Amino acid sequence: MEQVQVEARPRGREATRARLLAAARALFAEHGYEHVTVRMIAAAAEANLALVGRYFGSKAGLFREVLAGEPTIAPVLDGDRAGLPARLAEYAALRMHADPESRILRSLERSAGDPEIRQLVGERIRTALVEPLAERIGGPDAMARARLATAVFLGVGALRRNLGPEEPTPADLARLTAAFEACLDV
Repeated sequence: MEQVQVEARPRGREATRARLLAAARALFAEHGYEHVTVRMIAAAAEANLALVGRYFGSKAGLFREVLAGEPTIAPVLDGDRAGLPARLAEYAALRMHADPESRILRSLERSAGDPEIRQLVGERIRTALVEPLAERIGGPDAMARARLATAVFLGVGALRRNLGPEEPTPADLARLTAAFEACLDV
């Protein structure tokens, strides 16, 4: 009789932590933060429920870890400072036309108002958008200018969420570039 080899799931702290993160990322992306339970995450990861608390502190802590692994605007910040408003405008225009490529960021947009993660959302906006932008532009009132540019950027996402995606026109790009130039004062 032929013996069937079953692939063993990876064991150990790091392997279990990675499985919990992968399960959470998939479930949050599919269902949104508010509709996912710790029990669902543990079951999908084939892990003990208590390990979510041990490794991440809470469901919100696990969500924070998932967000930490998501893309940022860092690639947009690369390049010459004078071209930054145009690069931000192009990136914002892409958001105007299509959903974010990251399923987690789409979930974040849907779940941003959840009281349990509101602080996490603010933290993510600060660390992934405002602070890197302020550091890149530098100078007087860099944080205030970066917050204003972030408000324009996030407004494009809100517009798409509420009105649906629209193909950006050259005039849209020109106006967005001018708005970012005014915000950043470059």
